Amino acid sequence: MITNRMGSFGLIAGGLIAGLSLTATQGCDDVGNIAEQCGLTCDADAFVNGKFNVSGIAEIDAFFSATLDVSGAINATASDIQAELTALYGLVGAEVGGDFKAALQAKLSAYIDVEAGLKIKAEPPRCEAQLDIAVKAAAECDVMAKPGSIEAKCEGSCAIDVNAQADCHAAGGLTCEGQAPNLNCEGTCKGACEFTAAAACDGTCSGRCDGEDFEGRCAGMCEGTCDLGAGGSCEGKCTGSCEYTPPSGSCDASAEARCSASAEANVECKGSCTGKATPPEVSAECEATVNAKAEASVQCYPPSLSVDYVFNAEAGGSADLRAEFKGFINNFKIRYAALLAAVARAEGLIEVSATLGDAGVTAVNSAAGTLKASGDLKASIGAACAIGLLPEAAKLITDSAGRLSTQLQAAGSVSAAVATN
Repeated sequence: MITNRMGSFGLIAGGLIAGLSLTATQGCDDVGNIAEQCGLTCDADAFVNGKFNVSGIAEIDAFFSATLDVSGAINATASDIQAELTALYGLVGAEVGGDFKAALQAKLSAYIDVEAGLKIKAEPPRCEAQLDIAVKAAAECDVMAKPGSIEAKCEGSCAIDVNAQADCHAAGGLTCEGQAPNLNCEGTCKGACEFTAAAACDGTCSGRCDGEDFEGRCAGMCEGTCDLGAGGSCEGKCTGSCEYTPPSGSCDASAEARCSASAEANVECKGSCTGKATPPEVSAECEATVNAKAEASVQCYPPSLSVDYVFNAEAGGSADLRAEFKGFINNFKIRYAALLAAVARAEGLIEVSATLGDAGVTAVNSAAGTLKASGDLKASIGAACAIGLLPEAAKLITDSAGRLSTQLQAAGSVSAAVATN
């Protein structure tokens, strides 16, 4: 638990301050306050005011910096989840915290066959880590790391420039994302697929189903537009986005070229990594801090959704009801996709926040041993100042993580309700 790990700060503070005070007596009178005599004082409000340079010791200050970054990301993500939950409850006409499943079913019953249900298929949210953030964090924390000689690795796929496509293709890892050449998608089509002839639709059919005017889930052959949402095979023209492997070894100029991690050994990423960024190798005192700063920079984007439904008899015979439902379901998809993205980011932040307590303890313990041997007065006082701020760092993370955990539980109940409809 994060609370237990943060609580260990207090266990080391007393002994460490005593050890540092003995070191700090070197070079100053034994009368009065050592820090004031030497012109060194602690800024008690530093951390409250968003300052992380509290000790002048790289690995300690990097911990405080990571704490501010992670808590800020946690609070922003908790607010995002709360906003999407409020909007979703509003769409189904329920109070936040009420019975979302019952309200959703009541809303849907006016438009669709509730026995057939509303089926929503979503691909995983795309989460991107910034490789340069991980590299910068490593350089700031580990003074032994040499700028220019450290790099982060991408576990997933990353965007590459045109000059790297040939190498990535040769290694079997090149994919293109964008409009398919001539709209013929020989891969995964996300969004609309326009049928030039009747075909099976693994999504929402708008047009005709088995020769009858239709919109919804078509069990037969669809003519018109098939909304594939999260992605599928398109036997017509893919007017949405297509993910494909280029036979020529290079992507069309309008498409984004991406390289999978398995083929990246000799390919330079352009900055973002879809998946997880593995920070550079750093000292043990810096490892958790660098991981935390890298995770705090992650951005997750709403996934594509496909919605499967069958209109009931009343809506099937009313253009107004069908239009009303289309407006509702479009808004629902936008909000639910955004909720899924926020939840994906939250899960990573909760995991990494639990290691920050260990990072603080490790960094301060390491610095204590070094300072006792060095006799560096300024650094000794700085470390003592940092120790005084450790409880504030612990409270900042635990309070933020507690709020986010509450929002995650609420989001989980909504997701469960959607999955069982």
